[in-house]
Order: sequence, then structure tokens, then C-alpha cells
Amino acid sequence: MEDIIKEIEKIKKEKRAIILAHNYQRPEVQDIADFVGDSLELSTKAKDTDAEIIIFCGVHFMAETAKILSPQKKVILPRMDAGCPMADMVTPDGLRELKNKYPEYKVVTYVNSTASVKALSDSCCTSSNAINIVKNIDSNKILFVPDRNLAHYVSRFVKKEIIPWQGFCPTHERLEVKDILARKKDFPDAKVLVHPECKPEVVDIADKALSTSGIIKFCHEDNSKYFIIGTEMGILHRLKKENPEKEFILASDRLVCPNMKLTRLEDIYRALTEEEGIIELESEVINKAKEALLNMYRLNY
Repeated sequence: MEDIIKEIEKIKKEKRAIILAHNYQRPEVQDIADFVGDSLELSTKAKDTDAEIIIFCGVHFMAETAKILSPQKKVILPRMDAGCPMADMVTPDGLRELKNKYPEYKVVTYVNSTASVKALSDSCCTSSNAINIVKNIDSNKILFVPDRNLAHYVSRFVKKEIIPWQGFCPTHERLEVKDILARKKDFPDAKVLVHPECKPEVVDIADKALSTSGIIKFCHEDNSKYFIIGTEMGILHRLKKENPEKEFILASDRLVCPNMKLTRLEDIYRALTEEEGIIELESEVINKAKEALLNMYRLNY
């Protein structure tokens, strides 16, 4: 493993590349990355660097977002088969049909979506700013795409009519109330932190519903010793690394995203040497999707 790490570091410098890794990636992938974070955080980092090549260790929609924000850079996804089932649950044709049915509604689209779907949206949002975006967008009628659970979470805080697309994250959907109750039996003093992509009844019994970055920040700042974590297990690596004095308990052994676990060091090496897996998007899609992303930045106040 040491040999391949050295080679990756060497080629990365020669090609002026940076490696981005999502919080859910394998530990060894996170450790070799220049930046580790959530999907939009990473795309923003990439935009602000002078790197010519972006190796995005995540899933397809994340690499697309990086391309939208940095169209002049070469964005490479080491595993082109790393997709997102939730992003695939909404298609451009399906969204057009919904927009035609509700023409007076504004479309707020979660960043966990394809570039083509973003391009048909009025604004994007993340799990951390979704409440602000829905609250501040100039309409009381919202089509929220594609995550029904995040839509339900937002509806708790915003008095607007929200019609959700019936998509969901299969990994977060697997977490049940009984899983958390079982963990609480063993760790009664633990704080329960879950992702808002979880089902409403799971959010109900959590201490906090937070994005991946929100969970990391909360665990860093909170004085508790024990935390039950209700999101994809990859986040535990960073939590333990940054908070060695605290204990983190995964809420369920089923919280594993197979797509997030596809990327290995060998894939990163091949992406750097062969430059396969380049993300290509039509300029019209880039321009329209970028406008939806820029609207998100404008509305997040």
C-alpha cells in the first residue's frame, strides 16, 4: 500500500491534480485526499484551487457538480459505476412532467441529483441549508426533488406547501427506530445524531438531525463522550480521527452505501495515470445547473 500511495502523490504533483474524498469513502481513500468533506463543500474547494485535474472520490452526481462549478477543469471520477440510487430516482422527463402539472410551483432540488435535473430547477439545496432555501425562495408553493425525507424534515420548519418527489436514500432508509433504541440501551448517555435523509420517525427520536458536515462540527464542539451516529458508516473514520477521546457508535450495521465503497487506491492511481472517467456535460446543462447552484448561494441567508 505504501508504494501505491507514494506513486499517487508523485503523479498528483506532476499533473497538478487534487484528490477530493467524500466523508463516506473508505478510510485509506480519505487519508490520501487533499480535502475530505460533503459533496458541495468539496466542489467549492475544487473551484477555489489552481489544480488542473480534480479526482473526485465519491459518486457520479458529486463529480458532475464539481464540473458545473469548474467547467474549465478536468474532473475525473475514479469509478464511473459509482452512482447514487436516490439521484437516479428522478429523471429530467419525470421532473418536466411534474413541472407541467404544477406550473406555479418553484423547484428546489437537493444536490444529490443529476446535472440534467439541476438544470431544470429554480434552486438547489443541501441537507444543511434546505430550510433556508425553501424559506427564502420567492414562492409559497414548492416542488422538492428528489428526497421525500428531507422534504418532510424541511416542512417542520417552513410554513409553505411542499410537494415532495418520492425518492429516498436506500442506505438512510434502512435505519429504524428499533436500531437506535437498541443502541441507547447499551449507551444511555449517548447523543443521537442522524441525517435528515432518515425517515421522519427516526428523526423524531434523535437529539439532532444534521448534515455530514453538521455531524462532524457538532461532535467536535459538544462535550458529550458518546455519540450514536445515524448516517453512512464512512463518517466514523473522520470522527474518530478528529476526536480520539470520544466514542462513536454506528446506529445500525446496515448503514453502508455500496457505491461509496467502490473507490480504492488502485482506482485513484488509474484515474491519475490513464485519465479515464472524465466527466463530460453539455454547456447548456452546465449553464442552467450552475444558475440553480448560484441561486442556492444567494438564498442561503
